[in-house]
Amino acid sequence: MATILVTGASRGLGLELVKQLLDLPAATIDKVFAVTRSQPTPGLQELVNSSPDRLTNVMIEDLSDLSRATQASKDIEAVLQGRGLDILVNNAGTAVECPSGICSMTNQELLDVMNANVGSAHAVTTAFIPLLRKGGHRKVVNMSSALGSITRYDTYQWATTYSYKMSKAAMNMLTVQYALEFDKEDFTFIALSPGWIKTDLGGQNADIDLEVGGKAIRDIVLRSDRTDNGKFLCIRVPGWEGHKGMNQYDGLEMPW
Repeated sequence: MATILVTGASRGLGLELVKQLLDLPAATIDKVFAVTRSQPTPGLQELVNSSPDRLTNVMIEDLSDLSRATQASKDIEAVLQGRGLDILVNNAGTAVECPSGICSMTNQELLDVMNANVGSAHAVTTAFIPLLRKGGHRKVVNMSSALGSITRYDTYQWATTYSYKMSKAAMNMLTVQYALEFDKEDFTFIALSPGWIKTDLGGQNADIDLEVGGKAIRDIVLRSDRTDNGKFLCIRVPGWEGHKGMNQYDGLEMPW
């Protein structure tokens, strides 16, 4: 039985991942902690109401605030009653469009996105390391993006979410630094590219339906192991492995 915490769980990928985890039997996933910045959305509240013994909503108003994240970890520790947290999924994030070009991106916009996408993952991970040490899996999955790949910069040149791209490149480096530092403690840190999924952020012209993408994310979250420590992985969607277009979903390592 595993215990899992997912940030950014109020909507989109985070909410779908929580739903997909709850679809598994309690013998596999018995406790899910869904972190939101404010009161749960109707979709999340419905899941809480239907699975009150397995799903707990945890509110952290500012994920980048280490003191608040630390208090949340203590609250969750009390709920677990001596057990540890097995898996942490840092999914919370945001993006800002700058259609007029990179010079139109303000320093404040850049700092805000970096803080929301990278600073929050760092604070939450730091706060929950003690509880993860007590868990059996000791796994942290950081939601990254193919748009953060410097190797493939030309593929996504069309995207004007400059600060988002920069934050995801930083997320990859953050993942590697944690992977190196906690390797001797048998932790597994991975950066995961969820691909282009049909959410409010991804839009309805995206490649993958939300339910399909959520299941593919869940599969990697659960099956990844120590051999994946420090890697940048992509989801696997049958039929998309050799796609000739911009994106392929083969479950393999992404170029940095």
